Amino acid sequence: MKPLLYTAPLLLALSLSACQKPDTRATAVTRDVAAQTTGLGETVSRIDARAVWRGSLDACREATAAADTCLISTLRANGASPSAVNAARTLAAQGKPGYISAWQSAEGVGIATLEFPFRANTNQGTWLVDAAGKTVDVDEDVLDDTVRTLPEYKAFIERHPDASPFAPAQASGSESLPDGGVRLRYTTPLRSCHACADDGQVTIAYYFDSKRSFKGKQLMELR
Repeated sequence: MKPLLYTAPLLLALSLSACQKPDTRATAVTRDVAAQTTGLGETVSRIDARAVWRGSLDACREATAAADTCLISTLRANGASPSAVNAARTLAAQGKPGYISAWQSAEGVGIATLEFPFRANTNQGTWLVDAAGKTVDVDEDVLDDTVRTLPEYKAFIERHPDASPFAPAQASGSESLPDGGVRLRYTTPLRSCHACADDGQVTIAYYFDSKRSFKGKQLMELR
């Protein structure tokens, strides 16, 4: 399966005719947080093990400031690394105030545990971080448009029309690939509400090449 795509306009050389249109190129949808700025004139750092932060956000629960603003201010005031602040800003920009609370490596791929302290449900998540510092959220677009066209999805949804993925996804294995790459599997329950019993589960494989660059994802199992 091909990863989701986006287009990014390229700057034209000044010598080109003004009537020419910018070229666009398709690339895998991952978030390159190493190329962002904090908005405060600071240079951000790559997401890696230094992005972990552990501390108290109790003051933010009573604060009048927005949750994401208070969270980032608290991190900065309590010695969080530039990488930790960068991660928190990235999550805030996605409308998900949170931070990285733990880090580990699996088969050379970084695995960041995300903490969402202000949510009533689903307080944790996972980013897979490739060699370039790009992040892949295993709870985003679990059943994307490509999966929804597959016969196994259509058969499942006919039996369980109200079922949908309920994060967080859980790691369910990994395999080394013949070309030196690796495949990491994550499984998400499918149900109709938080308190409901599981109707099934979906397992998605995330592929990384021999240099641990993210290459795409693929449905492995839906039952």
